[in-house]
Amino acid sequence: MELTIAAGLASSALLFSNLASILLASSRLKRRHVIAPPGGSQPVSIIVPSRGVEPFTQETLQRAFSLDWPRYELIFCVAQAEDPVIKLIDAAIARCPKVPARLLIGDDRVSANPKLNNCVKGWQAARHDWVILADSNVLMPRDYVQHLMAAWRPDTGLVCSTPVGSRPDGFWAEVECAFLNTLQARWQYAGEALGLGFAQGKSMLWNKPMLDANGGIQALAAEIAEDAAATKLVNSLGLRVNLVASPFEQPLGQRRLAEIWSRQARWARLRRVTFPLFFAPEILTGAAMPLLLALISAALAGVSLPTTALCVLAAAYLPECLLAWAKGWYLSPRSVTAMLARDAMLPAIWARAWFGGAVEWRGNAMTIRTKAMTELEELA
Repeated sequence: MELTIAAGLASSALLFSNLASILLASSRLKRRHVIAPPGGSQPVSIIVPSRGVEPFTQETLQRAFSLDWPRYELIFCVAQAEDPVIKLIDAAIARCPKVPARLLIGDDRVSANPKLNNCVKGWQAARHDWVILADSNVLMPRDYVQHLMAAWRPDTGLVCSTPVGSRPDGFWAEVECAFLNTLQARWQYAGEALGLGFAQGKSMLWNKPMLDANGGIQALAAEIAEDAAATKLVNSLGLRVNLVASPFEQPLGQRRLAEIWSRQARWARLRRVTFPLFFAPEILTGAAMPLLLALISAALAGVSLPTTALCVLAAAYLPECLLAWAKGWYLSPRSVTAMLARDAMLPAIWARAWFGGAVEWRGNAMTIRTKAMTELEELA
């Protein structure tokens, strides 16, 4: 009897924490609305590290040249001179001569993070005090800069946006949406609501003089992930990481199961290495654990297992669907099935994160370890 009650209470507690996180995230999120540029706008440098051609590269490039901000420059960074994306960037620059834009080629090996290495030359070349580091697959709205600037406060050290998956083509792309949107974005906004804001590398607005005074962009090499290093740096200065009220889209197109596994395993490993105390409870997110505990309780109490499973899944996924609908995020008849697939993968991804070994990032093999682990290996 005691085990029955304990399992039932634990399942209920996890479902309640799931609902609480959705309510907290909802309180921070706003449905997308257009923000007009303010008078006397500060000039902005936007650094876009690029590698390879993706299905939406043409569109994301065009969006970058179409921002409704009075003064901004675009600095595209490519590591290798033979990269095919260079032709597309050159063509976009030629089509839009009114927007100051440059393409910088080369690789500054300041860290084991290839993206950060690619950004260094752009940071050094930036002409303005406000700098945005923007991934090449972010679909920038016309008021992209306005949304980032609107989130800056007197106690802010960094403004970021999580990626919100859109335009999935196929079931596994919908699973990617389920990971990005109502799970990862939701928990990140819930964390911000609790005063635990952490950086996301997709879009990062920096005050350049502030970061330069504290080690410059090279300071982000303190961790294998630049967003983890950014979070720790900003917190060490007594400042906050803020999120935009309406996160920006990342169009997905087609995805394969192997791609999702590789990406999610890499991100999980990064979180495990850089923030282990926050990563450990991630096994409790999703529906797998509350469902397992509820089924144990139901089996011991002689309650119908299918009815119990249906009730638990409804309590887990109905609030997620309502969050996506309320904020204008992608939602389809297959979304719940995609959430089920996602939550079936979560325990395996969590377990994988505790083991070492190399992971792949856009063709680059990376061994994810802390700086302390690396120093110990060098001394051995």
